[in-house]
Amino acid sequence: MASSQTPAAKITSLDHLVLTVRSIPATKTWYENTLGMRSQSFVSGGVTRHSLNFGEQKINLHELGHEFEPKAAKVQSGSADLCFITRDPVSEVRERLLTQGVSMLELDEETEGGIVGRTGARGSLRSVYCRDPDGNLIE
Repeated sequence: MASSQTPAAKITSLDHLVLTVRSIPATKTWYENTLGMRSQSFVSGGVTRHSLNFGEQKINLHELGHEFEPKAAKVQSGSADLCFITRDPVSEVRERLLTQGVSMLELDEETEGGIVGRTGARGSLRSVYCRDPDGNLIE
């Protein structure tokens, strides 16, 4: 049932999200080398913070036990499920991940060489799955 209430805001895109990780250096290295993101350090409130930048978005990194306020109500590492978009053919991405030694998740469903069909925000897509150093699911 649709609400007749006017929304407080009409969201158009995501600026950033926060990943809580066990090791910021290990996380930065993995996302840079594996997914081609650019790491950045910046000062906010007199404190050095870290992020991973890609496209027009970024992932801010908080180290477990040393999070910045305000923070999520239930902070833990390894609980995210993230789906990234690339222009690279997914079969080539999978091969490069395997070449780099990244363990791919094999799903209990019919796949095309480890590639599965999914529906994302932009419609149909082809996906592969792995985990980052904290166990976050990466699609």
